[in-house]
Amino acid sequence: MPTKKIAVIGGGTMGSGISLTAATNGIHAVVVDVNEVQLSKAKMYHEKQCARAVLKERMTQEESDVAVSKLSYVSSMQEAEGVDWAIEAATENVAIKKKLFIQMQDTFEDSVVLATNTSSISITDLASAVPEAEHRVIGMHFFNPVPVMKLVEVIKGKKTSEETTAATIALSESMGKIPVPANDFAGFVSNRVLMPMINEAFHAWSDGVAEPEDIDSIMKLGCAFPMGPLRLADYIGLDVCRDIMMVMYEGLNQNEKYLPNEKLVALVEAGNLGDKSGQGVFNYEKG
Repeated sequence: MPTKKIAVIGGGTMGSGISLTAATNGIHAVVVDVNEVQLSKAKMYHEKQCARAVLKERMTQEESDVAVSKLSYVSSMQEAEGVDWAIEAATENVAIKKKLFIQMQDTFEDSVVLATNTSSISITDLASAVPEAEHRVIGMHFFNPVPVMKLVEVIKGKKTSEETTAATIALSESMGKIPVPANDFAGFVSNRVLMPMINEAFHAWSDGVAEPEDIDSIMKLGCAFPMGPLRLADYIGLDVCRDIMMVMYEGLNQNEKYLPNEKLVALVEAGNLGDKSGQGVFNYEKG
């Protein structure tokens, strides 16, 4: 049975992108966030993106109005009534996500799939917080910016049912995405490959191999990357990069090759997180 209404738990960058993508593909999306300011930001983002799509003739005004009408915003899960799917899109923190999964299990009907947008944390570990619902817990790793990026990494936990997996693939496709499976290891495929590369770029900078601009230029010109690894780290968020590296370090036998570079850690501790703070490897305060 097609999914008609989803709850997206978290109104940040990923949650806003997931809900917008659902709405523009005919699926009602309820954004849930306890922070009213974040809800307002999500609503403004949705309206701005739909207006921009009309301006660029990627969408008619009528289609934009329909998409906006399929979006709603609430401050508690209990207000997200009648959903048949829930996607958790909170910060990359095991304890926070497990707490949310317990709330999701307590709030939503037993038939509701409980998905997570985690980019690195074990699905089996998250599912252990809701033992009675492990069969309906699954990973749906969307990529930023969600409305543009086609991939959804689909990750089964040890007890995820085939029915849940099939429904997840169907939902991903109905949202205009291409679902690709990955097994339940820390970092899955995308971050298992990407984050060590970003971390190595920091090592190259720390070791004095080249300056950040030159590291990025070499990777763009020599490897045809659309964005250099250090610029990409700022775009993702340096705190997110650090957290993912630590998840992989802990989840992959504490292999030291996954420890975040000291310069990366120092930038995060100084509050220089990249685009979202205006300063990271590069300075964005002047746009």
